[in-house]
Amino acid sequence: MDKDARREAILDVASEIFYEEGFDAASMSSIAQRLGGSKGTLYNYFKSKEDLVEAFVQRHCAVHQSEIEGLLLADKGHYRDSLLSWGRKYARITTREKTQRNFRLITSIAERWPDVARLFYQAGPLKGAERMVEFLKKAEAAGEFKFDDVELATHQFIALCQNRHLKARFMNYGEPPSEAQIDAEVTSAVKVFYAAYGV
Repeated sequence: MDKDARREAILDVASEIFYEEGFDAASMSSIAQRLGGSKGTLYNYFKSKEDLVEAFVQRHCAVHQSEIEGLLLADKGHYRDSLLSWGRKYARITTREKTQRNFRLITSIAERWPDVARLFYQAGPLKGAERMVEFLKKAEAAGEFKFDDVELATHQFIALCQNRHLKARFMNYGEPPSEAQIDAEVTSAVKVFYAAYGV
């Protein structure tokens, strides 16, 4: 097994233990034991548990970014379709069980490990919002929208797409929304967004 594959295997096992025990209870010893190796080998890849947690967070964010990459097409005439596609995918990702488990894990350490929580926000929600800002700026330049504050409009659109269901999921209330519920929520979000900012 090459070094990159071994690192991914370590992160897979660490993720299982984080889900089972939480970040605080998980130890480098328990991770090494489940891997079938020594702590020394583990420390060759990660200097500390904090480093391992940071790698877990970065991988989580990278996976989500790759899933919605390319959905924001700036071709003239396709802005509404792009927002619908992005909104559905975003709502689906953020409300599914695995995402919520990760989110709850990360927020549970936000006060004790603020740097890790900030890393998650910067690599995940903030990066996604920055890409949406770029898309909306192009759409505005093409005459599709008119914004007073494009960053504010971006966060308003994201909230419209997933806020109601996201709060419920974060509190572990009910099941993830169905495709029909997501479609209804995002279709309404795009309609409201165009009513506010469409030219």
